[in-house]
Amino acid sequence: MSNYVILTKSAHKDTKVILDRGEAYGDKVKVALTFPQEFRNIQSCYPIFFVKDGETGQFYPAAIFGFEENENLFLTDQGWDATYIPMMIRRHPFLIGFQPGPNGEKAEDNPVVSIDMDNPRVNSEKGEALFTEEGNQTPYLEGSIAGLETIHAGHEHNRVFLEALLANDLLEPFTLEITLNDGSNNQLLGYYTINEDKIRDLDGDTLSRLSKEGYLQAIYMQIASFARIRTLIDKKNALLPKSQ
Repeated sequence: MSNYVILTKSAHKDTKVILDRGEAYGDKVKVALTFPQEFRNIQSCYPIFFVKDGETGQFYPAAIFGFEENENLFLTDQGWDATYIPMMIRRHPFLIGFQPGPNGEKAEDNPVVSIDMDNPRVNSEKGEALFTEEGNQTPYLEGSIAGLETIHAGHEHNRVFLEALLANDLLEPFTLEITLNDGSNNQLLGYYTINEDKIRDLDGDTLSRLSKEGYLQAIYMQIASFARIRTLIDKKNALLPKSQ
């Protein structure tokens, strides 16, 4: 369970956040929401696919870390084995929340930074401090808030990006079955990807519009991320028992 409260200088002057990576800190996850503005970094490490929310029917892009639930093949005893960690992973234990303003503003017009006090990273003994002795925000907290602002903007970017993909009928279901070195099968199921044939068939005006809106680069980055499926397979095979 989470216990988000509004972050304040007075209430959290002694609060610290552990930056280590591990299962104990909630990093053992199969997927993470991602955003077009970080696709270039994501595709250098992870496959990117689209997930359809079973309740809302909405699509969102996700970085894939494993084949099974609660499997993160990038997580080792030494930490997170990748050159880039997605923003939605790094944001913890912070979140942008909303509350009505003092002058009657709507909650959605008044974003505030919240912190999950039940997150295992949060304590008062070790880790990165949030405030200096003088009560100023530390560089760590400033960077975390900047990341939250990027994520906040990213949700809207995702919405219009997916609208463009759906308007041009560019998404298709994707299923992949992989046979590992020990003969066992693993699958990637329930994901969607961009149809490369339909990209090639788009007319010049549509391609130009997608490019001007910044979507064409994100499309090609998603397609390029297919190469990272090999990374997942190699990491999964490396976990198998050595043959005698």
